[in-house]
Amino acid sequence: MAANERISVNLKMLINLAKSAAMLKLSRSGIKSQQSGGYLSKIKGRGMEFDEVRPYQAGDDIRSIDWRVTARTGKTHTKLFREERERPVFISVDYRASMQFATRGVFKAVQAAKIASLIAWMAQRQGDRIGGQIFTDQSCRELKPGNGKQSVLHFLNALVKSESSFAVSSLEQVLGRLSQHVRPGSLVYIISDFRGINEAAEMLLAKMARHCELVLVQIYDPLESALPKKGRFRFTDKQQDVIVDAGDKTRMANYQEKFQQHSAVLEKLALQSNICLLSCSTQEQASAVFSRS
Repeated sequence: MAANERISVNLKMLINLAKSAAMLKLSRSGIKSQQSGGYLSKIKGRGMEFDEVRPYQAGDDIRSIDWRVTARTGKTHTKLFREERERPVFISVDYRASMQFATRGVFKAVQAAKIASLIAWMAQRQGDRIGGQIFTDQSCRELKPGNGKQSVLHFLNALVKSESSFAVSSLEQVLGRLSQHVRPGSLVYIISDFRGINEAAEMLLAKMARHCELVLVQIYDPLESALPKKGRFRFTDKQQDVIVDAGDKTRMANYQEKFQQHSAVLEKLALQSNICLLSCSTQEQASAVFSRS
């Protein structure tokens, strides 16, 4: 990997992820909306996806009679189908300052863009509509769901060339915008380190989860989850430098505790609100997160 691809994304990198996406599959955990297309509902009826054969019951559509089973058993049997349905896939990607960081692997923002790209390619292959948002500390760009490869490329271009649709000042405001745009039954991915999450943001996520299938992907750097036991480390944002001494046990313990508390907040929210919570470090392959979904 070229050095600049560790800290920034380019269109070629994201387009090439289509090959990796071909070996993956988005979760299909059921549906909560009344749309039509590529996702399976629990409603039995005529459709493209065969479900089972059972004995004929009064009121069954005679066009659904399974004549082979009927002839073999001597009793009339009916084919049942699961109705195929579609829902848009919304992908929210965090490009805030806290995401422009890593000690190993790639920047959090780069990992988020890769995961978002994989989701977009998988959704396109399944015939779903792709939309979402890309946000920084000051601005957010929104993309309406669209079909086909052109929609994916439009989304990937937005990941590379961040443009502003409107101003924002907090994660809460970004989630508020997202909750206004997602339709009931949508599959929603939010890829972030979730820094700055507060009670109001948690309420917005819980509310969204009541009407959509919500997946949170927490991006973290290995240093956040396991601090070194010794040594002095220099961190910089190209404007200021910070020296961290691992020998300062109190400071190290406080830092570690904050990350653990942050993760615990997300885990509690996911458990209480039936939200899927995944995590991915900056040094993992982006595709690894889907093996845990």
